[in-house]
Amino acid sequence: MPDLSRRDFLRLGTASAALAAGGRALGQNRPPNLVFILADDLGWRDTSPYNPGTVYETPNLARLAARSLRFTQAYAANPLCSPTRSSVLTGLYPARIGITTPVGHVPEEILAEVVQEKAGPERKLLEPVSATRLKLEYTTLAEVLHSAGYRCGHFGKWHLGAEPYDPLHQGFDVDLPHTSGPGPAGSYVAPWKFPEKLHFTGEPGEHLEDRMASDAVAFVKENRERPFYLNYWAFSVHSPWGGKPELIEYYRRKIAAHPESLQRHPVYAAMVHSLDQNIGRLLDCLDEQNLTGNTIVVFFSDNGGVHWVNEPDGYGVPITSNAPLRGGKATIYEGGTREPCLVSWPGRTRAGGVTDAMLSSVDWLPTVLQMLALKPPEGVKLDGVSQVPALLGQGQPRDTVYCFFPHTMGPNIGTVPSAYVHRGDWKLIRCFHDGPDKAHRYELYNLRDDLGETSNLAEREPGRVKELDALLEAWLTEVGAVRPVPNPAYDPNTVLLEGWRLIRNLTMSIKDGILVLEASGGLATIATFQVPAAKGEVTLEVRMKSTASGPVNAFWGLPGEGSFKAERAVPMAFPHDGEWHETAAKLPCPGTLGGLRFDPANAPGHIEIDWIRLRDAEGKQLRVWEFAR
Repeated sequence: MPDLSRRDFLRLGTASAALAAGGRALGQNRPPNLVFILADDLGWRDTSPYNPGTVYETPNLARLAARSLRFTQAYAANPLCSPTRSSVLTGLYPARIGITTPVGHVPEEILAEVVQEKAGPERKLLEPVSATRLKLEYTTLAEVLHSAGYRCGHFGKWHLGAEPYDPLHQGFDVDLPHTSGPGPAGSYVAPWKFPEKLHFTGEPGEHLEDRMASDAVAFVKENRERPFYLNYWAFSVHSPWGGKPELIEYYRRKIAAHPESLQRHPVYAAMVHSLDQNIGRLLDCLDEQNLTGNTIVVFFSDNGGVHWVNEPDGYGVPITSNAPLRGGKATIYEGGTREPCLVSWPGRTRAGGVTDAMLSSVDWLPTVLQMLALKPPEGVKLDGVSQVPALLGQGQPRDTVYCFFPHTMGPNIGTVPSAYVHRGDWKLIRCFHDGPDKAHRYELYNLRDDLGETSNLAEREPGRVKELDALLEAWLTEVGAVRPVPNPAYDPNTVLLEGWRLIRNLTMSIKDGILVLEASGGLATIATFQVPAAKGEVTLEVRMKSTASGPVNAFWGLPGEGSFKAERAVPMAFPHDGEWHETAAKLPCPGTLGGLRFDPANAPGHIEIDWIRLRDAEGKQLRVWEFAR
């Protein structure tokens, strides 16, 4: 793949002339500005332009939609943030770049994706190890615009690497708050905590998004007399989930009055509200500075909304709902990659218009360059296509989108290493080596008739599966995707089941919805780290029967701990008489629960488990594990 180095880039001689031509094409005295707003984890149904009945109040996005073209089939190239961000900036698929998970904050500097060398016996596959940095050899949108005379500012989340892979080394003149992490730790309300020792503080009680918008507005005002490119890549609405107390209380009351609403989390609602308010501040600034008519505004999200987490503060409902889409963040289904997308191109796009043209996040770089009458620098590889024909109502530039996500995300989320191709009405998902004899497993959906991906038609449409899989295979080969391979050490007797893993001295099977364990002698143990983020004391309840013997114990762990300390054992009375009994243990976890361990025996014998339940201190059920297949 040919790439353009910075030395080559500086020799470009035609950018300024083309930029001036772009300004004349719009009938302006100078080239248009670009404001690119990227939300984090915002779902397809979280705003009023896409869900008029939502309890979330987004009047400013509605205002932007009224002057924009709204896409109904806009896709992130990955269901997680860092890969999508890399695709926006470079016009390249994450599979080609090698960034396929959000690891831009980790200390390890990995520049190329490779397959892991080994994995435990519970893992079916050896999965790719993602690159952790956006390599400097890639040409970014900011570099192209900076070379063409734009002042480029990045405000908010980056997550593509610390120095020297930060925005200031990737074409931006300004970068605030200059963090490589996924977001603040602890709270969006000051004092903020970031992994770096940043000189970035707020007034007590100041909301982080308010501060970011203030700095972005200042950037616009400072550069009102010259062309500028503003990246407002919000931290919102990513965790940690928290918001302004008055907004949380407002939405608590509003949601209580709308029991029919699928989106019911007051904390998340408050976060969406603050995001919308600050987008409004940017729009207000453009209006006040008389820049609206000469500024392109893009609004997009990096992946789907979080649908599997029930927190914080014990509301007992998911963070958000992407319905009617299936899944959400970190899934290969529509809820994971179909995104809200608005484009305002004054004088060119049809205000308030809607298009079903397919768009991928790899399309942004070539689209923006054509909007500005700039050509991609010679020798730069692009996977994206320009969406200008769609923006002008002159056709649909692409008929196919692809996604590659070669990672396991666990049973709470429901994703196995997979990839998809979506062409026309049809979407084929390949689940790598997840079928019998390590063959691929397939899911086929007709999205026109089944947007929620509820009916897998793969067995009924073998010819279509073969046709679409050939397309997918050709694409994977062309982009050089590093694919997962079968794990030679895999032992199905240690398979993860509903989040529980066999740790020692047990084999398992499933019969009629019952987890059947055969204890071989010694301490028998199962454990899980996929637990609700409950706070404080919890109760573990188990219904089982056993012909083994020995003490039965439960353990609790804290987040980040990979093992369970002996002093955290809580005995559970159990007779081992071969009959069904229920037993329970109160686990005095002092903080947020991070893991559970259950030891059903300390001797050989036959054990059957019907279910395992977890309750909070007030007796409310947090999770039930049932072992049906």
